[in-house]
Amino acid sequence: MTWIIVLLIVVVSALKLLITTMPTPVVKWFLGKFELHSKLDSPHVSITRVGKTLEGEEKKKFIANFNEATFLEKYYVHSGNERYFLHPENAKSPYVIDAKMGKNNVKLSVYTYKDRVDVVKQYKKKIEAYSLLSDSLQREAMS
Repeated sequence: MTWIIVLLIVVVSALKLLITTMPTPVVKWFLGKFELHSKLDSPHVSITRVGKTLEGEEKKKFIANFNEATFLEKYYVHSGNERYFLHPENAKSPYVIDAKMGKNNVKLSVYTYKDRVDVVKQYKKKIEAYSLLSDSLQREAMS
């Protein structure tokens, strides 16, 4: 009976030590699985707006601005109200980003406003929406 208790204490202590001392790359990988605003990688991304594809320096600049944007808030999308996020009434035409993130093909619709940037993320059969702050992307909405 005492051997079981001693063995249980040793196993629990080892498990606690393993969990609290995970290497940084493992922690980043694990947190990246649940990250809503993922970073874009230029070779795996195509960006279009009103049928025109962004390429070269313009594409790199947009991706850099998108990656540097600050996450503001998540919008909760319920079944039945997806159309309000996919086709907002008072929005200009969005940037449409087709990207490969891991094993998934992801479509991002980026709507720029004066006070925020709204992003609608579509992958598999899910839709997620969130808001960002980015001075450089918001400046484009004012022009």
